[in-house]
Amino acid sequence: MNKSKNSLFSFNTFAKVSALALLFAGGAAQAALVTIPASALNNSPGVYTAGGYYTNTLGPNIVTTGGGNAANVGQLDGRNDDGFMALNLGFNVTFFGNTYNNLFINNNGNVSFGAGISSYIPSGPTGANQPIISPFFGDVDTRNALSGVVHYNLTSNQLVVTWDNVGWFGAHGSPTDSFQLVLRSDGYVVPAGEGSIGFFYQTMGWAATDTNQVAAAGFGDGAGNGEVIQGSLASGLNTVVQNKYLWFDPNLNVVPPTVPEPGSLALVAIGLLGAGFASRKKRNT
Repeated sequence: MNKSKNSLFSFNTFAKVSALALLFAGGAAQAALVTIPASALNNSPGVYTAGGYYTNTLGPNIVTTGGGNAANVGQLDGRNDDGFMALNLGFNVTFFGNTYNNLFINNNGNVSFGAGISSYIPSGPTGANQPIISPFFGDVDTRNALSGVVHYNLTSNQLVVTWDNVGWFGAHGSPTDSFQLVLRSDGYVVPAGEGSIGFFYQTMGWAATDTNQVAAAGFGDGAGNGEVIQGSLASGLNTVVQNKYLWFDPNLNVVPPTVPEPGSLALVAIGLLGAGFASRKKRNT
C-alpha cells in the first residue's frame, strides 16, 4: 500500500486549559480531551531517562508481526515503515480502567492495546480506535541504513521502548528522533518523583514528513477520551519536547519532579561549603 498525501485532520487551536469537551456526532455523548501544557515538561539531563537508567540497556530491536506500508514482517533487523510487533508483557497494566497483559509496539511512535496500529497519520492519540500511548506519534521510517531502529527492554515488571535515532518517511536517515516510553506494571513500587508511565526525549530532529503529516504525543482510550501534550498536531512539536521528560501516575496525572526539603537543601549547602573549605586547606598546605 502506498502512502498518499491526504489532508490531516487537526484541531484549529489547543486551548491553554486543562480539559476540553469534544462532542461525538449527534451530540449524544461527550469525550474529554485533556491538554498537558508544555510548561509541565521537565528538563532532561541529556539522556533518555532522568538519571540515565536505561541508555545502556536498550534491548533487542523489534521484529514486526504485522503492519501497513513496507512493514517487512519478520525481518530480523527490524527495519520497516508502518509495522508493529505483538508483545506479551508477563505483567498487568491498567489503562483507562481496563487491565492488559499484552500490547503492540507500533513503529510510528506509540504502543497500543488490543490491536496493532499501522496508521502514520497522527490525528491525535484519541483519533485511534484502540487504546494508545504515544510518546511521539509520527511517521517513523527506519528503512534507511543511517536510521536507528526501535528497541524494547522487557523485565518482570517494566517495559522500556526506545525509538533510537529513528528516521522519517520516506526512508530518510537524517535528521533523526530519539525518544523513549517507560511502562510499569500495576505492582511496581514507584520511587518518589517518578511514575507508572514515562515519556523521555533526547535529540528530536523532525516532526513533519514527506506526507506533510505532523506529530502528536499523549494518550487515548480508543473512544475519544485522552490527553495530549500542547503543541500536538502543529508544526514544531519536536522542538517542544526535545531534551524533556514527563512522568505520569496510574491516573495519567503528571508527576511533578521531586523538590528537596528545605532542610535537605541546607545540608547540601553545608556539605558544599565544607568540601570547598577542605579543598582550599589542601591547596594551602
